[in-house]
Amino acid sequence: MSDTIQAVIWDFGGVLTSSPFEAFNRYEAENGLPEDFIRSVNARNGDTNAWAKLEQSKVSAEEFDGLFREESRALGHEVPGKDILALLSGNLRPRVVEALRHAKSKVKVGCITNNAPVGKGAGMTSDEGRAAEIAKVFELFDEVIESSKLGIRKPDPRIYALMCEALDVDPNHCVYLDDLGINLKPARAMGMTTIKVLNEDQLLSDLAEATGWPLHE
Repeated sequence: MSDTIQAVIWDFGGVLTSSPFEAFNRYEAENGLPEDFIRSVNARNGDTNAWAKLEQSKVSAEEFDGLFREESRALGHEVPGKDILALLSGNLRPRVVEALRHAKSKVKVGCITNNAPVGKGAGMTSDEGRAAEIAKVFELFDEVIESSKLGIRKPDPRIYALMCEALDVDPNHCVYLDDLGINLKPARAMGMTTIKVLNEDQLLSDLAEATGWPLHE
């Protein structure tokens, strides 16, 4: 496929950074919560819950704190939304960032991220040093679409179409990476080659296979 690829499109959190789900699980273990409880709260009423509203900038961080408390309490364990916001920013994965640079040297690269208007910049971190590192990675992309700025979020099919339009590429000649299967479905339906990211090694191996580029040396 390498001769026909026009773009590689990336999710950010859980792809170019470590997954916030890992931080969620640590928080759950430390606070006596069932494993994956936070994800279960975020998955309930997924189009209209506190998480969805935050990622579309329909509520403030303070409002999210209260809404998430209510939603988690309804499922049996009250969790402050502000605690969840503090867990969102993962650590950059240097090998994956290098793969992004390699992809950029060959084709167009874009980023579609569901993020929240909290912290510093698109990386949602309160640490200035980390924010600067993440900002440098975002500068590599030809186009970036943030749910918090656009007002729509994955898996809304419009967000993928907008990226293809911005990059001026055919979805049938794009590779898309995301750590959530639900976000891959619309991209795959449009004709993109999709990669579900489970970990760094698997990401690099699958991307190399999809593109024909040596990315995991």
